[in-house]
Amino acid sequence: MRGITPRWLLRMLPWVEAKGAVYRVNRRLNLAIGDGRLTFVNVGTDIQVVPAELRELPLLRDFTDDAALAALAGRFEQREFEPGDLIVQKGQRREELFLLAHGKVQKLGTSEFGETVVLDVLADGAHFGSDVLAGTESTWDFTAKAITPCTVLVLPGQSFRQLNGQSDALRAHIAAELAKPAGAQNKHGEASIDLSSGHAGEVDLPGTYVDYELKPREYELSVVQTLLKVHSRVADLYNDPMNQTEQQIRLTVEALRERQEHEMINNPDFGLLHNADLKQRIFTRTGPPTPDDLDELLSRRRKTKLLLAHPRTIAAFRRECTARSIYPASIEVQGSVVQSWRGVPILPCDKIPITDGHLSSILAMRTGEDDQGVIGLHETGIDDEVSPGMNVRFMGIDDKAIISYLVSAYFSCAVLIPDALGVLEHVEIGR
Repeated sequence: MRGITPRWLLRMLPWVEAKGAVYRVNRRLNLAIGDGRLTFVNVGTDIQVVPAELRELPLLRDFTDDAALAALAGRFEQREFEPGDLIVQKGQRREELFLLAHGKVQKLGTSEFGETVVLDVLADGAHFGSDVLAGTESTWDFTAKAITPCTVLVLPGQSFRQLNGQSDALRAHIAAELAKPAGAQNKHGEASIDLSSGHAGEVDLPGTYVDYELKPREYELSVVQTLLKVHSRVADLYNDPMNQTEQQIRLTVEALRERQEHEMINNPDFGLLHNADLKQRIFTRTGPPTPDDLDELLSRRRKTKLLLAHPRTIAAFRRECTARSIYPASIEVQGSVVQSWRGVPILPCDKIPITDGHLSSILAMRTGEDDQGVIGLHETGIDDEVSPGMNVRFMGIDDKAIISYLVSAYFSCAVLIPDALGVLEHVEIGR
């Protein structure tokens, strides 16, 4: 069976019991909201932001007036930038809100020694300049430079002020948001735990408690199933030198495990590609996956256990290393010799999609419950179990002498805290 792959994700994830087919992830309350990406629609070359998506801007997070949002979306102007064009320049007044509909933009700053440094790379759905909504006057503290052809939607401050003056609901909402006291939070956006240190003598100690999310996420086990049908004649007569029924079940189980790994990466509900926190999604600086990009990816979390990439992506990374005369070490993982970077194994996985023939992603993850990482979920001890979380149930023989078996695999995966999983997106593997 040529479809059998190493299935490194299933082998490397620690598997945790989900009793009752549900696993709840309790997290500290997160006060940092409204930092997501926006979605756009186009008619030909005309691009517009989806009005409801403007709620991803911090000041509009809880705004409920759809008509005002539609009017606001209609005031954005579409602009095109070529590679090398400056979108904003450090020191200029902040007078516009920018939504990046398509392309890549570098945020550039200046080092202590006067050198230009790359602060961040923005891509589709990102935004900057939302201070315009608050009406505060300030200057840009970075330069935004297009590194690919970019389509940007721009909201001039004057247009927003006109709409704000016409919409009582919008004006009242902005004023209320600005008047809200900022909840005490740590650098990760979590509700802070008040502590006292460095004091002497008898002082009043702060009272505190750990504030949890009110509606924690619950992961339900997903299922992959198929109905295996074997003719009784085959089961009766063709079992020498091998048991045909046993081999049919074995290969069906292999196919289900392959689909299981595919779902754990690509499923829109619990798949890793769709559940990475937005702040943990970064973009390549130049397109191909370089050592600099992997260093940036590793720096976003502690104790990165593994990197997962499509084999063609690994080949592209090797080309970049060779071009720089860098030769990453190989290490042994479960009896196999694999590529590594900074001591972290880069494991191949052909379930990570390649879009448009040349774009893919690299996943970095910390694993295990003890390290608050990524875990696999299953329930063992089910009836007719053939392997953990998988069973084969006899369904009977029909009037055509066909023996039927129901083969099922129950599984899911969970990201315990956001920085356990990171994704390097828009990796170009064709250059």
